Amino acid sequence: MRTRLRAGDPAAFGELFDDHANAVYRHGLRLTGDHCLAEDVVSSTFLHAWQLRGRIDAEGGTLRPWLLGIATNVIRNLARKRRRDRSLLERVAPREEVPDFAEDTAALLDDRNALTQVHASMTRLRPQEREVVALCVWAGLDYAAAAEALGVPVGTIRSRLSRARAKLREPPAHARQVKGGRINAAQTAQEVN
Repeated sequence: MRTRLRAGDPAAFGELFDDHANAVYRHGLRLTGDHCLAEDVVSSTFLHAWQLRGRIDAEGGTLRPWLLGIATNVIRNLARKRRRDRSLLERVAPREEVPDFAEDTAALLDDRNALTQVHASMTRLRPQEREVVALCVWAGLDYAAAAEALGVPVGTIRSRLSRARAKLREPPAHARQVKGGRINAAQTAQEVN
């Protein structure tokens, strides 16, 4: 097994993982007290084990102590990183005043509602027309630049944009009035005739 691992045999490494992953996980869980960190310890331990496989002694018994040693170093590194992160957060001065975010939230909701309405209007357009509107109206490209971006002639851009604008000026089908107003709308076809 040691010889196969030193040679970089993926199957041997899979066997090593199957045999010892639970032990590494339990070791990580005992030292960190956190299931998620213990999972990170397992993945980091086996990554380091793969990188260090050339250092495995040719003779010896089980590789469990070697893996648990790597796991212990991984846990130490995680603990150091957490201490550094906490230290950094403690050095950052807290804000004196917490800004009121109510106006920002209201503006965000208004933007979301407007975007929903725009998206609903844009669904009435064909995909090619939506692309032209996005490039010419929203991105601010001129006809030539939009034509270059889409790989079509400038005339095609103009006609697609013209059709899109005409469609967007029309009220949606569900909002159109019945010809003749409310009175005719309530009448049967025979009454209208």
